[in-house]
Amino acid sequence: MTERVTGEDLSRDHAGLTETFEARRYFRKFETITGHLARVAAVMEDEGALTRLDVKVLGGYVGRIAGTFRALSLKYLMTGRDVGAFFGSVAIDRTDSGFPVFRELLTMANDAQQAERHLAGMMSAEALRDEMVRQIVGDLAIPTKLQFSMSQRLYYEALERGGLFWAQNDPEARWLGDMGPDRRKYLLHWAVYDSQVNLPTIYLMEIEDSGGRGLPVDDRRWPEAQAHLMAQSLAGLKLLTIAQGFDRDFDDLHPKRLRRFHVGPMYSAGYTLQTGPIHDVLEEARAPEGQDWALAWTEERLDSDRVEMEKSGWFGRVEREIFALDPFAGRGVETGATATQRSIIMPARPYQVLAEKRPPGFREVRKFVVSRSGQVVSYR
Repeated sequence: MTERVTGEDLSRDHAGLTETFEARRYFRKFETITGHLARVAAVMEDEGALTRLDVKVLGGYVGRIAGTFRALSLKYLMTGRDVGAFFGSVAIDRTDSGFPVFRELLTMANDAQQAERHLAGMMSAEALRDEMVRQIVGDLAIPTKLQFSMSQRLYYEALERGGLFWAQNDPEARWLGDMGPDRRKYLLHWAVYDSQVNLPTIYLMEIEDSGGRGLPVDDRRWPEAQAHLMAQSLAGLKLLTIAQGFDRDFDDLHPKRLRRFHVGPMYSAGYTLQTGPIHDVLEEARAPEGQDWALAWTEERLDSDRVEMEKSGWFGRVEREIFALDPFAGRGVETGATATQRSIIMPARPYQVLAEKRPPGFREVRKFVVSRSGQVVSYR
């Protein structure tokens, strides 16, 4: 956790959704948005911006994000109902991301470790349903407490099934091919829920491995590489810093491309306190429920430009990557990346307002517009 998560900051930046239908609409909105992301990725694949493997890997993380939101929606299904003084409400970051705060994912990870014990101490789903019917028919009462128990059981069942996006999602390796008898190529991918910005962040790194054993089966290098990458997965670090650190710490692992995908922020007039052009667009659109949102999607990319040999020890020499930085107006030094592509995904009605207003900050932002039928069309 960082200093920004203090009592004072929480009161200003973070808000608990305390009303039943407000919380349910929030989770339903994210269910809709995550459903559209797969179609956006398919459009990017058709245009050559992503490979099929990229789409598969990113789609896996988007699926996990959707699973996490479904689990949280079950946990907070009875928000605003009389289910006990100690039951809270989901806290969201109103100003920076529109997503749940980092603390929610930490709590969920702790709950997952104890899910089996919780489920063992609960009534079965069938027994809960039978008891609810008895209260409704026999006592002519709304079984609020039993509904809460059911929601918590479903929440723990979702945690036990897994497949969720956690605060840390450790690196995995995919073999891309052999480049010679002693050189292999891998795609490493991992993800975090960044505590500084309360956003899911996904990393993809293409490397060449000149070690004696393949990286994923190397009991010495693979755990060390995983720990190194997770420790460097901070939004405040430039890609250049991450790649150069990895290159220098592992003489036989050569990072050729590093990409970072920021999923969000999510903007919605009903839930976030956005300012500037996006605020004006959503306010003027006055879109109906389910159409009043916009989601940012940012890709940073760092490519290796060439390799130089560097002396190592008395007689050894090792490869060192020289990375290409954005050549335009010196931005590469500032961003630490070869290129940055910003995109925004939104329904048709807010996009119509955006197209009419044409605010300067959005001219180079890629637009993906979702129709009511779910079709996605891209605009430059």
